[in-house]
Formats: sequence, structure tokens, C-alpha cells
Amino acid sequence: MSEEYDYDYEYNDKGEIVYYAVRPNKTQIKKDMAVLFALSEEMSELSAVQLKYLDLPENIYKAVVEVSGMPHKGARKRLLKYITGQLHKIDVEPILERLARMKNKSAHAVREHHVVERWRDRLIAGGNDALTAFLNEQPDADRQQLRQLLRNVQKENEASRPPKSSRLLYRYLKTLLNIEGEAEWEDEVEGDNEQNFEDDIWFEDEQD
Repeated sequence: MSEEYDYDYEYNDKGEIVYYAVRPNKTQIKKDMAVLFALSEEMSELSAVQLKYLDLPENIYKAVVEVSGMPHKGARKRLLKYITGQLHKIDVEPILERLARMKNKSAHAVREHHVVERWRDRLIAGGNDALTAFLNEQPDADRQQLRQLLRNVQKENEASRPPKSSRLLYRYLKTLLNIEGEAEWEDEVEGDNEQNFEDDIWFEDEQD
């Protein structure tokens, strides 16, 4: 991220205006550092697989991995400031582009997960009417397999057992609906688990 400077000017021997930088624009520098600090905090919330996808320089990657496991105390803030300073020395646009692609893909995966989850819940609760509606949309589905999975789900619910059959039903529906597996940087989205990204990232200027 480039620094912006205030400029002054003077006239040379030919009467032409010559501009020269006087000092860095401190307000712009502070804004740039706030953006980079926010980026540092956002990266600290990512999984190890997601961080690998960002292809960070080795020193920044190691620092982000370290800070991700630290409590929210002074040492963590200092390490985040170190990461911010290192980010300020490089071109962060490729990192921002990868992060944006990752977030867009994750949001798409969550939407697809909701489609599968809604059908799963509807089939479990809706009986034959729901099954008929699903088969009308997905004629290639195996009716017998679906019925068996639904019976197993019901038995597990009645016996208060872990929802193994519910997960198997989810995976079968996911295959039928042609929803591909998760991207290389994503954790598996299943049940009530979703990948979250913190948007409320702040910066506080401190005197050390």
C-alpha cells in the first residue's frame, strides 16, 4: 500500500513549476495502517487451510498462525501491529483478491448448504407428501434408499441417538442436487456449522 505525500512546488530556471514531496500525509498513512490492521485481525480468524490459500510471505504466515491462538491481551495486540507493519512493506492486493474470492465461495457454499438442509428437514417432517414432491424434482433419486434413510432418522430421533442417519441423508441429498464438495480452503459445512467472517474489525491507535 503506497504512501501519499503532501506536495509543494517552486519554479526552475526555465520558469517551469517543479513539484516536490514535503512530508508523508499522516492522515492517509493512519488510514492505510487501519486497513492493514483490520486485515491482520481478519486473517487471525481464518483456519490453517484458509491461510495457506492466501499464500502469505513466510514471516507473515508464521506470525498470523501464532497470533490466532493468543488471548485478547497486550501481547496479541503487539503481534498484530507487527503483522500490520510487515503488510505495509508489501503489495497486499493479491492477498485481498484471494481473500475476496474465498469469502465469495464460502458464502455460495453456505447458500447451497441451506438448500440441502431445507430439503432434509422437509423430508424428515413431511412424510410421503414431502417425499413425493422431492421425487418429482429429482426423478433419478432412489426412492427405497430415501425411505430407508428416513426410517433410520426416525428411529434415531425416537431413541435419542446421535444423528448419524440424518448426516447420511444430508450427504445423499447433496449428491442428488449436484452440489460439489467444499473448496480447498473451506471447512466442511454440515449440520449447524457455518464458516463465519468477522466484519466488525477495529483499529485503535496506541502509544507504545
